[in-house]
Amino acid sequence: MTETHIPVHLSTSSVYPENAAYAFDVAQRLGYDGVEIMVWTDPVTQEAGALRSLAELHGLTIGAIHAPTLLLSQRLWGWDPWGKIERSLDLAAEVGAGCVVVHPPFRWQRGYAENFIEGVAQRQASWGVKLAVENMFPWRSGVNAMQAYLPGPDPRDFPYGDVTLDISHAATSGIDPLALAQDLGDRVSHLHLGDSFGSFKDEHLVPGRGSQRCGDVLEHLVSTGFDGVVSLEVSTRKMRTDVREEALAESLAYARHHLGQHDLPGAQPLRA
Repeated sequence: MTETHIPVHLSTSSVYPENAAYAFDVAQRLGYDGVEIMVWTDPVTQEAGALRSLAELHGLTIGAIHAPTLLLSQRLWGWDPWGKIERSLDLAAEVGAGCVVVHPPFRWQRGYAENFIEGVAQRQASWGVKLAVENMFPWRSGVNAMQAYLPGPDPRDFPYGDVTLDISHAATSGIDPLALAQDLGDRVSHLHLGDSFGSFKDEHLVPGRGSQRCGDVLEHLVSTGFDGVVSLEVSTRKMRTDVREEALAESLAYARHHLGQHDLPGAQPLRA
């Protein structure tokens, strides 16, 4: 066992369009420490009992619940944004996850955005589960950009107690993810690991296949005593099953290497 063991989890979003049961199975086979649950139309992602059973069956932990606050999940769990967050907090408490990942409000959700900062702090205190607000990015098309989020996409501008740092989102914003991690300091309580070339698309590439300083970010977490979870969040939806699993294995090996976890499951040599 390494001296510093930062858990590396697999987000269920990384196996989309496969379901949560498959995510637990492949995470165990490849050597991940646990799973992050993206609440989605897959009913298993919404049921604490089913998730606990899968975690027990595969000997894995559930490190985080990603609340259904994405653009494509607006209908899940009703239209009330705070209701979605509170159900996510309940789910996290029931499955033993220490973190709920949440996006800032869209700019058309003005009522929700008005007291978002205070509402996050109040609910985190009430539930005792970290509500880690994720860094987002402007929506861009060519030279045009639109600020889609309120109070804003960059968590450095707001007094959130806990933040999910997403490397791919930082790249899409034109922000150096290592600088973002350094600026946020110990407010970073969760990491979404994924690479990017910094295009206007949110790429979520396998780490090491883009141009971002993913390895430097991981090494920074080790050096600063990070006590959260690194969760792989990459896009594999167009990959065949065998290619997907090779990519997920490569991603785990990359994370293990830069976290100094050379003796842990999944730490096979990196590809040339």
